[in-house]
Amino acid sequence: MSAASSIETLEMRIAYQDDTIDQLSDMVYAQSRALARLTQRCEQLESRIAALAEGGDANEIDETPPHY
Repeated sequence: MSAASSIETLEMRIAYQDDTIDQLSDMVYAQSRALARLTQRCEQLESRIAALAEGGDANEIDETPPHY
């Protein structure tokens, strides 16, 4: 194996690793955004549950449909 062949092999490996790192970075970014959305939704639901526990918006749960 010549020095030139070794260098080409290393360059190909680096290019492959760079591509893999970019893909992983994109995945981490997408998961971070999804986690932020889920966290926000969870906070909204916790706030709504707390309001219902205090008696607010009770009609929203106990409302009988008009056809009964």
